[in-house]
This record gives sequence, C-alpha cells and structure tokens, in this order.
Amino acid sequence: MKPSFIPVSMPDLSDLETRYATEAVASTWISSTGAFLDRFESEFAEASGTNFALGTTSGTTALHLALAALGLGQGDEVIVPSMTYIATANAVRYCGAEPVFVDIDPATWCLDPTAIEAAITPKTKGIIPVHLLGHPADMDPIMQLAVTHGLWVVEDAAEATFARYKGRLCGSLGTAGTFSFFGNKILTAGEGGAVTCNDESLRHRMALLRGQGMDPEKRYHFPIVGFNYRLTNVAAAILCGQMDRRESIIDRRNAILRLYAEELADVPGVAIRQDAPWAETAPWMFSCLIDPAKFGCRRDDLASELAERGIDSRPMFIPIHRLPPYRQSAKKRRTVLPVTDRLGALGIMLPTYPQLSDAEVLRICSSVREIGQGHLSKRVAAQVHRLTPTQPAAQPRKAA
Repeated sequence: MKPSFIPVSMPDLSDLETRYATEAVASTWISSTGAFLDRFESEFAEASGTNFALGTTSGTTALHLALAALGLGQGDEVIVPSMTYIATANAVRYCGAEPVFVDIDPATWCLDPTAIEAAITPKTKGIIPVHLLGHPADMDPIMQLAVTHGLWVVEDAAEATFARYKGRLCGSLGTAGTFSFFGNKILTAGEGGAVTCNDESLRHRMALLRGQGMDPEKRYHFPIVGFNYRLTNVAAAILCGQMDRRESIIDRRNAILRLYAEELADVPGVAIRQDAPWAETAPWMFSCLIDPAKFGCRRDDLASELAERGIDSRPMFIPIHRLPPYRQSAKKRRTVLPVTDRLGALGIMLPTYPQLSDAEVLRICSSVREIGQGHLSKRVAAQVHRLTPTQPAAQPRKAA
C-alpha cells in the first residue's frame, strides 16, 4: 500500500475558526470594519508586547505600509539580508528605494550585526532585520547601530510570531514590526498580515495610508495618496480563533521541532541550527543544512527522493542578490555574501504543521537517514571498485 502524502505545510483550523467566521458573515460586517477586526488588533498588540497593531492584507503590504509611513522614498537605501523571502526587498523597491544586501550570521542565519556598519552610507535610512525561520536576529547591536547613525528599524517577523529576544517579543524591539498570516504561518487566515508599533503618530500615519489616505475625521476627504491594505472582518474572525488556540498550536509545533532535532542529530551531513542562548524561537518550519560530502547526495537530490516517497519539502530561499530583479544592482555593489550563498545552496525545509503526527515525523526522519546511507553506500562501493586491482585474464596452457 502506498504511504500517504505528507505536505510541507497545512493550516491548523478548527470549529472555533469556523464559528467565528460564520458569526462575521451573519453580522454582514464582512469588509474592513467590524467587531472581530477591533478585537484582533487589540489582542495581537497585547500579545506582541506593543501599544498598537494594524491588520493588513498580507505580510508584504504590512512591510510596505511601515516603510511608506516612515517616509522611505526615491534614492534612499535600506540594509536588508539577502537570505529572506523576496517580499522584504520588494517592499523597499515599492517605495523607490534600494535594498543593500549584507551577509548573515552563520550561527543564527539572521542579519549579521558586524556586517552592517560597512554598508551604511549617507543614503541609508533604515535596517530591516529578518527573524529568519522564527529565530530572532541579534537586535541589541542592531538597535545600537541604528541609534548611532539615526536610522529606523523595521523588524520582518513574518516567520517569527511570538518569538522572543532576551525575553522581549519580536516585533516590539524596533521602530515597527511586521507579520504574515499566510496559509503556512504559525497563525493563519489564508492571507493577511499585521504591523505593530509603540508610537501613536506612526500608528496614525499607517492607519491613514492603509485606508486609501482617507481622513478618519472627514469621510471621503483624502489628504494623501494611500493604499487599500485593510484586513477584512472575516479574516480577522479566523485570526481571533487562531489567537484563542495559539498556545496549543505553538506547543505542538515545538514538539515536532524537538522530535526532528532528536531523530536527525546523528545523521552524517545534516546540520541543525542551534538556538542562541538569548533566543526563544517561534516554531515555524524545521530546517537543516545538507552537506553533500558527508550526507552522500545534494540537497536537491534528497528533496527529489523524498518526493518519490510521498514527502514534500522546500529548498531554502534563493538569495535575493542572485535573483534577476536584484542581480545587476548587487553586482555593481560588488556584493559578496558567502554565508548567505552557502545557506541558499544547502538548506532544506521539512514538513511542519500541528496535525503532523509523531509517526509521520519518524517516517520523514527515517527516509532522510535511509537516503543518505544509501548514497554513502554507493559511494563507498564505487571507491572500492576503483581501488580493487584488475585480475589478469587466465592464460591458456600450452600443449606438452
């Protein structure tokens, strides 16, 4: 019997989310105002350790909204990691500014604070540290650099909802924080996002921009050009259900990540990122590095063979400075990011979602182990074959 397919991700939705969404529909408040929207923004701000939270249509629009509200514009520069989803850089370009890529820390896989200062120029306006795969960036030195050079900091916490840095919640450490509620995220409404901050004037400007620039005190008066980035009340209802269940969602995801780490710890060529002592990582997606010399095959070969066994996976993000929209500008800057390139070449994400059973995690880990061992055995056999001396052919005996 063919084993069941294991996707790389699956949203964890329950009857509670269905009930809340049904209530939102029944109320007829299905657009960008309603009780669930107010409730979600209030609860998410408190849970994120900030004074304010604004729901948005996606994590990407949350980023763009924050950058636009901070006045980022034509000719400006923003320091970002190249190892992230492309939305981080795209949001900078939306504002007419240019992302300046710097390398990541080999231990945390997040923006390397020691690489930032050399990239700062008179055009630099801010820094976007990405809490990659749920692990917080080292924020204290980043914030110190920002203060020294008069820069703002927007945390990209799309993958790091409720992660903590030295006990403080990600999204509350910088000038603003942005989150994603896409279908594969820790909390989800299918799509959606949020931006958090502590400054009332920044919240007001973001709210103004989010709603097409309409003056909240004067209906249909638009003093500025804005965007339509408003979260719907129906999506907020689903997120309220997710917020009510967040502890059980996070607990199960953490248990899955621990089981992966235990089962793959002794597999040759599999390197697992260790949490920094100051980090409380959000359990988004289990990821590891595949060293082909020690494992037996390349990351992409492993992914192909896992797929043959009915197990989905994802490669690590392609470094943004290698992608067509950013390749030329990175080349002009002579961008060299060896740690980023290594992670992009070796990293793989394995299935992570609350409904994943322990038995399925063990099946995935067993498959990874078997694939690696199989390739190593073939490699050893080939080496033995090459080293074995060729036996001379038997000579016919001469007649007496």
